[in-house]
Amino acid sequence: MPDTSWIAVDAMGGDEGLAVMLAGVAAARRRYEGMRFFLVGDEAKVAEELKSHPNLSQHSEIVHAPETVGSSDKPSQAIRRAKTTSMGIAIDLVKQGRAGAAVSSGNTGALMAMAKLALRTLPGIDRPALAAPLPTLGDNDVVMLDLGANTEVDARNLVQFAVMGAAYARTIMDLDSPRVALLNIGSEDQKGTDEIRDAAAVLKGQTHLPLTFTGFVEGNQLARGNHDVIVCDGFAGNIALKTAEGTARFVADLLKRAFSSSVRSKVGFLISRPATELLRDHLDPNNHNGAVFLGLNGIVVKSHGSANERGVATAIGNAAKMVRADLTRRIADDLGNFEKKAA
Repeated sequence: MPDTSWIAVDAMGGDEGLAVMLAGVAAARRRYEGMRFFLVGDEAKVAEELKSHPNLSQHSEIVHAPETVGSSDKPSQAIRRAKTTSMGIAIDLVKQGRAGAAVSSGNTGALMAMAKLALRTLPGIDRPALAAPLPTLGDNDVVMLDLGANTEVDARNLVQFAVMGAAYARTIMDLDSPRVALLNIGSEDQKGTDEIRDAAAVLKGQTHLPLTFTGFVEGNQLARGNHDVIVCDGFAGNIALKTAEGTARFVADLLKRAFSSSVRSKVGFLISRPATELLRDHLDPNNHNGAVFLGLNGIVVKSHGSANERGVATAIGNAAKMVRADLTRRIADDLGNFEKKAA
C-alpha cells in the first residue's frame, strides 16, 4: 500500500521553473496539514531554492535526479531515461509505495507513457484516460475525460471512462451520484457514432452504479453546469479543452481592449471591476489545475506547464484529495461491480 502522507513532486518540470514549483508545494503544504513531499530534481538546485521555504524543508525530502525530461522529448526517449529523470523517479516513488501520488508539470506525452509503463492499468481497464475539472456556471466544476490520452476508442472504453470519471467526481466534488453524459453532435438517440450510441445503451442500464446517466450533451452545453462528468474520446476532448481555454482568453482580452478604448470605458471598468475580477478568477485555469491519469495502479497528476504558484498548489491539493479518498480503490470497486452485473 502506498504511503498516503507523501506526494512525489517533479520539481524540475514546468515552464515556470523550480522557484514556482517549490512555491506551489509550500502553498499546498499550508492548505493540507500532514502532507509531506519528495522533491525530485537536481539536489543542489532544489536545496538552494528550498532555503526560501524553511517551513517546507521540515516536511520534505530531496530525491536527487541528474536529468530532466524536455518539453520536446518523445515518449520513447523519456522512457529510456526513466531511472535518471525527475519525472521518472517521481513516478517510481509511487510504484515503490513510498508516495501516494506523483505530480509533474512536464511533458504530457512522456508522463503518460512512463506512468502507464511503470504503474500498469487496473484489472479490467483497457486504457487509462486523462481527466480534469473545468469551470461551469453551476456550483461545481465538470469533470471531462478523455482529454487526449486516447484518440480512438470503442464503446467499452467509453463506459470505463464513465465509471472512472464518476469515481473521480465523487472524490473531488463530494457527490453521491454524479450526473454523467456523453459528448455528442446532438441530443437525439440516433445521433453520433456507433461507439457513442452503444456506450449510451450500456450506461442506461447501469442503475446499480453510483452515477446517473443523463444521455448526450453537445459542445455548447459543456459549461452550463447541468452535468458533473462528460465523457468522450481523446481527440474530441482535447479539441474541446483547447477551444474552451482559447475562448476564455479571447473573452478576457476582448474585455481588456474594450475597457481601455476610451475614458468612458475606463470609468465603466472601475464601476464593473468587482464583476470582472470575479469573472477572471472563475476562468483562471490555475483555479482548476490538475489533470489525472485515471485507470492506473497509482495516482499521477499532470499540472499545466504554465501554472503559477496557485495552480501548482491546486494540482497538488487535488492529488492529496485523491490519495486520502483512495481513488484507485474506488475505481477498482466500481469497475468490479459493473463487470459482475454485465457478466
